[in-house]
Amino acid sequence: MKTPAYIKRDHASHWVGDGFPVRSIFSYNDLASHLSPFLLMDYGGPHKFAPTNERRGVGAHPHRGFETVTIVYDGEVEHKDSAGGGGRIGPGDVQWMTAASGVVHQEYHGADFARQGGEFEMVQLWVNLAAKHKMAAPRYQTITDAAIPRLEIPGGSIRVIAGAQGEARGPALTFSPMNVLDVSLKAGHATVVDAPGGWTAAVLVLRGALGIGRESAKAGDFIIFERQGAGLELTATADARLLVLTGEPIDEPIAAYGPFVMNTRAEIQQAIVDFNAGRMGRIVEEAAV
Repeated sequence: MKTPAYIKRDHASHWVGDGFPVRSIFSYNDLASHLSPFLLMDYGGPHKFAPTNERRGVGAHPHRGFETVTIVYDGEVEHKDSAGGGGRIGPGDVQWMTAASGVVHQEYHGADFARQGGEFEMVQLWVNLAAKHKMAAPRYQTITDAAIPRLEIPGGSIRVIAGAQGEARGPALTFSPMNVLDVSLKAGHATVVDAPGGWTAAVLVLRGALGIGRESAKAGDFIIFERQGAGLELTATADARLLVLTGEPIDEPIAAYGPFVMNTRAEIQQAIVDFNAGRMGRIVEEAAV
């Protein structure tokens, strides 16, 4: 089995636009080399929003060289991008956007959710692309809760968003091998998830608590495991909801600046030039009726 390397706690918090109060679980500035192919994770909420007729969220901004994965637990997120992708996702749904060669996109609360208000909780994960895929065509995947297989286990369940667990295969199309799992586990129960030797492995505790050796990881804690060993044993000491990430590392240089993640500084400079010149496109708004 893989053994825990350390637990990251006390995450910095900030607002993204006016719709996403997030805790920065990790980013390419601190743990990129340890967590490849994963680059960044923001945990938004839990937060209760009052009803409004205003548009809450973050307006048009660019990305190049990676993918964004948005997992909604409560509330709604609406997405639109310059490659023609877009949609609304709600509780249990996932949006997997491949920026690759470059897109401009925007993210707002769903209009119905904004008018009604309520609890909001989501995670956004950034996934790196190997150099050979960084300039691929953009792609957008809406993955509904109904499309995500649920594997029943003693004391809980595992939703397989990407990769595989047992006979269940996730619907997300990925460029490199990885597993993205939404795990629910009752107190006093344990399970083992697949995690090949040499792969990155990490767990975000969303609810409850996990026993980790002589320590306990509580809600908001992020556990990073050693790459040696195979399999990940998870033991709930309180009813737990977990986001489990495992993936084959991409052993390539990382050059990053804001919304761009490439392999060299020259490629970052070119991304800035391309965005400023409009080569990443623009978002076409629908005409008012």
